[in-house]
Amino acid sequence: MEKILDTVVLMLEGSQVTLEIFFITLLLSLPIGLLAALGRMSGFKPLSLLVEFYVWLMRGTPLMLQLLFVYFALPMVGILLPDIAAALLAFVLNYAAYFCEIFRAGIQSISKGQYEAAKVLGMTYPQTMRRIIIPQMLKNVLPPISNETINLVKDTSLIYILAMNDLLRVARNIVQREFDMTPFVIAAVFYLAMTFVLTWVFKKLENHYSKYDRH
Repeated sequence: MEKILDTVVLMLEGSQVTLEIFFITLLLSLPIGLLAALGRMSGFKPLSLLVEFYVWLMRGTPLMLQLLFVYFALPMVGILLPDIAAALLAFVLNYAAYFCEIFRAGIQSISKGQYEAAKVLGMTYPQTMRRIIIPQMLKNVLPPISNETINLVKDTSLIYILAMNDLLRVARNIVQREFDMTPFVIAAVFYLAMTFVLTWVFKKLENHYSKYDRH
């Protein structure tokens, strides 16, 4: 039992890096994704095409390749980043692209009648987006955002390739040292616990925004 407790303590330390990557990525990629969605829907063609290319590039290449590119290729052109900053840059750029498409689909799912009704009421475009469109859009996009957020929890394990002491790397080091598979089981419990909490939170959010379920 003492051995298991020692393992849990070590893995809690590793989970700090995992949680840091997760929360900062989510905090940055959601607003960037929303701005990118608005940019892609913009009538300004160069901006729309630029965002479309960015989304195509990020979604069309593996996150692991993007991590390796940021970590190894950028220093070759004189851009040196700390390990965690390099990981965060790759994660934020990748997930913002996915959130961009989710938000774009959510905004386009709102009927044009909503915009027309807001215009009749004298609302400006920003007021229409803030008071009418975005609240309804959030309700529509919560399920796919929930899925992507759970994927993000699991994808944080990819920073293992950058030799960062995240949850999975700590587990593997203990397994190699002790020749015991228990740390992998504990790591699985950690990931399951995080996804359970996220599932619960998003379920609460979906219930909250269900009042906007009228178009």
